[in-house]
Amino acid sequence: MKWLTKKTVTITLVIAILMLVSVYILPVSIPLIIALITAIFLEPFVSFIHKKFKWQRKSAVISVFIIFLLIVSSLLYWIVTQLIGQIIQFSKMVPDYTNSLSTMWDEVQEFFFRSTKDMPVEVVSSFETELAGFMDSIRTWVLSIINYDTVTNLLTGIPSFLVSFIVFLIALFLFMLDLPHLKILLFKRLKDSTAEKVRFIFARLNKVIFGFLKAQFLVSCIIFVVSLISLAFIAPEYALVMSVVIWLIDFIPILGSIIVLTPWFAYEFITGDVVLGTQLAILALVLLIIRRTVEPKVMGTQIGLSPLATLIAMFIGLQLLGFLGFFIGPLIVILFTSAREAGMIKVDFRI
Repeated sequence: MKWLTKKTVTITLVIAILMLVSVYILPVSIPLIIALITAIFLEPFVSFIHKKFKWQRKSAVISVFIIFLLIVSSLLYWIVTQLIGQIIQFSKMVPDYTNSLSTMWDEVQEFFFRSTKDMPVEVVSSFETELAGFMDSIRTWVLSIINYDTVTNLLTGIPSFLVSFIVFLIALFLFMLDLPHLKILLFKRLKDSTAEKVRFIFARLNKVIFGFLKAQFLVSCIIFVVSLISLAFIAPEYALVMSVVIWLIDFIPILGSIIVLTPWFAYEFITGDVVLGTQLAILALVLLIIRRTVEPKVMGTQIGLSPLATLIAMFIGLQLLGFLGFFIGPLIVILFTSAREAGMIKVDFRI
């Protein structure tokens, strides 16, 4: 068994440890991981201020950290106030929505009785049973979303979110301060040949990750502009808020803006506003075409992976790690391909 060498066993153990870490440790380390990624993302700004104004690194880090806090706080404040305003507006319109649904249900019943007037009793009874089952399933689905347990879980999750957010901010500040030291510490433990390979991988990851984020941001800006202009004509009262929501949700792979617009136009169709529902459905289709037209180029040019490999990595990552796996899956594949290109991993076999 020539392949069973010390090097092969070591690589196998390392891969097994990395898989265990990915499954059990990464999900509970999300605030720290996001803090490290954010610190790496903000490092160019820290370096720019450090070199441009001749400040000490600590002063540059504090300045960039404060600016980051102000931007995030302003964005969160605006989103929360807008959402609260829209929730209040929606609560005022709930009676109108309820009346519309009641009227629609009466019309459905009237149409049903009129259509089944000349049918056999057995067929009518079967239709009534299926319709009752359908309405009961809708009722169960609504109650599963809006119930005491859901509200309780949401409220009890707020303290956990606040703790995670505070940990994120503290870790972000510390990572920003110690990033050069961590880099030096890492390369001290590497041989010169290995250090060159790691630098190659870091350079590749830096290009891939930030290129992907830049491309995603630009595409999402196009989505935001198209949504804002379209909704300004379709639903002016919700145009700005819904455009921001669509812009933020559009960062989610696979789902994107469809997860916002599909329930919206479906509701409008159900309540009888066919014109508005059709307009929203067309908008959803246009946004989907824009995303799918640009996405292959983003995946091919910026990530360096084929759309199929990216889809497989996202799906497996989703199944193992949940939402975070959407991003960790492709990242692991990129790490593997970069390490192979750098010569750290050699895979050359035939069956």
